[in-house]
Amino acid sequence: MKICFATSECVPFVKTGGLADVAGALPRELAKLGCKVKLFLPLYRAVDASQHGILPAPELANIPVQMADRTVLFNGWYGKLPDSKVEAHFIECPQYFERDAIYTDKPDEDERFILFQHAVIHILQRYNWAPDVVHCNDWQTGLIPALLKYNYGWDTLFKNTATLMTIHNIGYQGRFPATSLLKAGLPAEQFYPGSPLELDGDLCFLKAGITLADKINTVSEQYAEEIQTPAYGAGLESILASRRHDLTGILNGVDTQVWSPESDGLIPYPYSASKLANKKKNKQALLRRAGLPFNSEKAVLGMVTRLVGQKGVALLQPIIRELMQLPLQMVVLGSGDKKLERFLRRTAQGFPDSFSATIGYDNQLSHLITAGSDMFVMPSQYEPCGLNQMYSLAYGAVPIVRRTGGLADTVKDYHEYYQAGNGFSFNDFSANALLFTIRRALDIFKSKRTWREIQHRGMVENYSWLASAKKYKASYRATRKSKSDVAI
Repeated sequence: MKICFATSECVPFVKTGGLADVAGALPRELAKLGCKVKLFLPLYRAVDASQHGILPAPELANIPVQMADRTVLFNGWYGKLPDSKVEAHFIECPQYFERDAIYTDKPDEDERFILFQHAVIHILQRYNWAPDVVHCNDWQTGLIPALLKYNYGWDTLFKNTATLMTIHNIGYQGRFPATSLLKAGLPAEQFYPGSPLELDGDLCFLKAGITLADKINTVSEQYAEEIQTPAYGAGLESILASRRHDLTGILNGVDTQVWSPESDGLIPYPYSASKLANKKKNKQALLRRAGLPFNSEKAVLGMVTRLVGQKGVALLQPIIRELMQLPLQMVVLGSGDKKLERFLRRTAQGFPDSFSATIGYDNQLSHLITAGSDMFVMPSQYEPCGLNQMYSLAYGAVPIVRRTGGLADTVKDYHEYYQAGNGFSFNDFSANALLFTIRRALDIFKSKRTWREIQHRGMVENYSWLASAKKYKASYRATRKSKSDVAI
């Protein structure tokens, strides 16, 4: 099966969030399952071409794309996804992608990803490569189903090509003024109130993908249900509900080449579910790094997060003094909202023996926090999938989460599952619910034998990408069948 995988970010080339982890792992696992995968992403300034062996493709030089009344040229570059047979194609267009950030709030943000999506199709045409499925990811590739239908429908190369639209976070929709329709070259008669392209008068990239793709999926079963409701659908719930028979949830996997306590080169002391002694040594190393004193009777609670409203960090504010009176220490890594950054800094200053905050992103520290923590806190308001809770399960850092999205699919509450769970969870998005759940976890932490049993249950679970890739391959077959009614 031939798969075109279009994404705006991908590990190890460039990353801002979980999409990059998916794009770096899923295509590699699909290739192991016999799929022929071509990966497409922009050649941002942040991508180190020399480090990754990315070279210009002479046959893909100065390809024109019409952008309203202008012609924009792009070049194709070529490389490989490391440790795989996956071809990686990069779209070079300096006027759009030579910037300090991969996403911007500039007026031409629509043009950047309109160009990218046209470029994907142009390269497929140049190579005469007809994918069975084009796998679109988030709004940055949401127009591809529309372009294949309206702009390139004349090309018989794509007559049997189906499209799958994956929603990684429905809160980001790619909404732009109606004038963006002209830039994309989409037909004006297809833009009207309630049309697949229109949302509240705007051109909505994600709505176009949701409406026009042959199949839709998102990154956990629970999130697939949640986004069909007003509370989580971000204005697209009725459209998703109308396509519920085409909507599925497939939980993201964990890249075990990167996240495994037995082989993690970023932690000082490797360990496993059967040999947990070194986890204590990692805890001591983490506390030294954080500048906190070690106390074996105190639980260390870790957090690695973006400081945005979705992640629930603000729930700590009204209860922080009560938390700091409990037998615990907290180590937090994150950046984002400046008010939350100030709150974390002030808390670290006010409780120097119990609270540490590092503002920014540090990959090595994120691994050490996961390995050295007794508990890992994720009180998200919503969480499409989440990866950190799966990392923490694998590393024996018992997760404390709000029951939503992928957190609900992966974390089983110890008490709710009759002392057979792998973590702790709560329903209400409130500070009191979080405080009560932390207290519950601390009470169980006193029993070292019980705590080891909880750790062991999480560490032996299999969240590898192989299981998820098998589900995606089955989804591709269903997507392709829905297009041609011919099973592959």
